[in-house]
Amino acid sequence: QLPVLASGGGSVQAAGCLSLSCKVFVYTYWHHCVAWFREVKGKEREGVGFSDSDRNTGVSDSLKDRFTISQSEAETIVYLEMNNLKPEDTAMYYCAAAISRTATNMARAAWATAGPWPMFRFWGQGTQVTTL
Repeated sequence: QLPVLASGGGSVQAAGCLSLSCKVFVYTYWHHCVAWFREVKGKEREGVGFSDSDRNTGVSDSLKDRFTISQSEAETIVYLEMNNLKPEDTAMYYCAAAISRTATNMARAAWATAGPWPMFRFWGQGTQVTTL
């Protein structure tokens, strides 16, 4: 099982900011796509954004004015920076990884669609974000 570790959640006042990290234990030169998803209680899980081994990134249209995704150069760590948080951003946030050329190519488009997302074989444990 490939470790995927998400961290950085917590509680924040509305209009505040938080940064989440997702570390995936693969070499940076391996084909990979790492995406963030979130699940609001009682709703379907949805894609937030992604970063891949070609340094492509993307964020959901509804969030891109407040959320930013970036990736470390030295390690496969993908960051989700969230600004001007709102109560509706309260959710469990998950990161997931697609590893291999084929899975990565599929994942680049799939993260933004409704699930399931079988190409994302490796999931982190989830980190709670609560906006008060």
